Amino acid sequence: MNAVASEPAIEVEHLVAGYGGRRILDDVSMQVHTGEIMIIMGGSGSGKSTLLRHLLGLNRPISGVIRLLGKDTGRLSADERLALQKNIGVSFQGGALLSSLTVGENVALPLREHTRLAAATIEVMARVKLEVVNLGGFEHMMPSQLSGGMIKRAALARALAMDPKLLFFDEPSAGLDPVVSSELDDLILKLRDALGMTIVVVTHELESAFKIADRITVLDHGKVLISGAVDDVRNADSERIQDLLHRRSRPVHLSADDYMRRLTGE
Repeated sequence: MNAVASEPAIEVEHLVAGYGGRRILDDVSMQVHTGEIMIIMGGSGSGKSTLLRHLLGLNRPISGVIRLLGKDTGRLSADERLALQKNIGVSFQGGALLSSLTVGENVALPLREHTRLAAATIEVMARVKLEVVNLGGFEHMMPSQLSGGMIKRAALARALAMDPKLLFFDEPSAGLDPVVSSELDDLILKLRDALGMTIVVVTHELESAFKIADRITVLDHGKVLISGAVDDVRNADSERIQDLLHRRSRPVHLSADDYMRRLTGE
């Protein structure tokens, strides 16, 4: 792990969030230090994706504060928000490549939209990013011609196009075989070490999490169960955390009255 900087790259303070009157995140607080890899884990419905969407500014919280690179995202003007977003890269779960563009055009898109660089310079920079993710020479291919692992790497190249300070991954290993997943883990570690990026990864893959994480935050029912070093999480004296880590199911206890209220919507 890189040396931890005194100033956190990401700060979340008492975040409360939800949809349609239903609370999803309840008083969530966490920090991500500059130059580290933070893994966000939890069971289905724990609030992982909701937290990611709020970190990216896609949703507004009910209450609480989110600071990215020292900026309170709830107090930014439109121009300030755009400037901040240029320092953020996102690799979405399905890749989200535009099917009508070549791989190179997909990677070049952020540069065309947000810079005034010459077209030739943008093409070179796109090829450089593809080289970084081991896709050199694939810039003329269409997304439909790529394997699942190649799509993930192409999406990562696009996320790196603007040389962001913060990089977010949503389930990077989803749908990949173990070998390809391991290669992607190695690539994430290389990016952290070579470029000093601060990286946040939402995943449910335990092996991947333990391999790449500097620290892990575990969510459960919208609350933070623990946020700490890998060994602290692995050895946590909490039955619920151990259930999540070892994929142990827990029985659901629901009274007959509660069951009928759910069915009738009362």
